[in-house]
Amino acid sequence: MRKTKAGGDVESARQNGTSDRRRADHRDREDASCESSSAALQDDEDDINKQGQRREIRSKYRDLINSVQQNREDMLSPSNNKLTEVLEEANKLFKDVRQAREAALDAQLLVVATDLGKEKASQLFSEGSTFDPTAFAEHLLSFMGLNRLEDEEDDHQNEGEGYLPKDAWHRLAQRTECCFKTAPSFHYMMGSFHAEPPPPKQRTERQRRAPNKEAKRIMPTQLKRMEESHQEATEKEVERILGYLKSYYQVDSSSISYYEFVIDPNSFSRTVENIFHTSFLIRDGLARMYLDDDKLPCIQPVEEGEIEDASTSTRNQCIVSISPKIWKELIDVFEIKETIIPPPDTQND
Repeated sequence: MRKTKAGGDVESARQNGTSDRRRADHRDREDASCESSSAALQDDEDDINKQGQRREIRSKYRDLINSVQQNREDMLSPSNNKLTEVLEEANKLFKDVRQAREAALDAQLLVVATDLGKEKASQLFSEGSTFDPTAFAEHLLSFMGLNRLEDEEDDHQNEGEGYLPKDAWHRLAQRTECCFKTAPSFHYMMGSFHAEPPPPKQRTERQRRAPNKEAKRIMPTQLKRMEESHQEATEKEVERILGYLKSYYQVDSSSISYYEFVIDPNSFSRTVENIFHTSFLIRDGLARMYLDDDKLPCIQPVEEGEIEDASTSTRNQCIVSISPKIWKELIDVFEIKETIIPPPDTQND
């Protein structure tokens, strides 16, 4: 009996728990439905308010359009600023425009206002630019002090004619000079000066002298002496270098390196001069150059019996170029310590 009773209590507790859950779910559904219904009511109220606001905006736009169309003649007056007020009101309404219908009404109002403004501007321009040349001429002549000619016999012929006083244009100039930023005119103390251009001078053609061959050959004495002195100095330097070449070859009959012969390790300019003077030895056939087994240039003197005539012999010429950088590299490569050709000023020493 106790077991049966205990089992019944457990079963009743289970049923009570299930019923409690069902009641809780039902309450949740009721709360959710209440919340959804309240949100729906709130959305409906917002839609109603928005629709009412949109209807109000459309109504105001239509009122503005009607006011522009009905008061068109008054707005065309230059002193009337009603069109400006309408545009300012339209700008305030446009801040709340969110739909296409209201935007279309705003565009329609803008078209009507633009047409009205264009017509008003053209009317102002035409009124301001009206110019009557006849009236302007009459006012101008009156200001300048025109005196009318009155002739009773022939009034029609002298109509509009007259004469101006002497200071008429001067009076007009004084009145209008404030409108132009120009320098004042210059007046001569003794009146205007009309200078005639001088007559053209007759040009006398000079006879050109034909160049004389003898005149070309004439050379200043000083320049001629300088050239002769330079030539003599060059010849003496070439002979001196030839003497060093022969003396060095007699001591050592082997091949003489061209670079060791012409390079002065203490002076780049002396090296260039040695190359220049040595070229005369090669040109005159007093020395010759050749390549040794290492393909390096060598130089040796030519005996007197072996000297060939420059006109009959065939020689190959070349241009030797040297720079300070190459000069230093040659000194390091050939290990040149002293020069074979001493400077002219140390020869006597």
